[in-house]
Amino acid sequence: MAILTEGIHTAGFLISEAQGMYRSRDQVTVAGGAAPGLVAGTLLGKITAGGNFVRHAPGASDGSQTVAGILFEGVIGTAKRTIVSRDAQVVGANLTYSAGADAAAIATANAALAALGIIVR
Repeated sequence: MAILTEGIHTAGFLISEAQGMYRSRDQVTVAGGAAPGLVAGTLLGKITAGGNFVRHAPGASDGSQTVAGILFEGVIGTAKRTIVSRDAQVVGANLTYSAGADAAAIATANAALAALGIIVR
């Protein structure tokens, strides 16, 4: 029998968020790239020129080096998507950090999330 592995579902990383009409969320344009794209729980940065959100890239200098939120649902290509950008609690094990992130990079990203009011558990 084949073993099936489930990925992270929409908002599968979310423990709780601020009360009151989805106060923790924003609708933004996310550039997810080619398939398989980005999954729910991916840390995002915001490109300064144009304002699109992309996968967080700590070594970049285009704005994506600054954590700006967490992708609520997966995306392939470029589309309007929901992000968690403030006042929430999330499961750190279900987040997707930048490629090759070590413990120090994860701690730095978690501190940036805390500055937005997103607590990583």
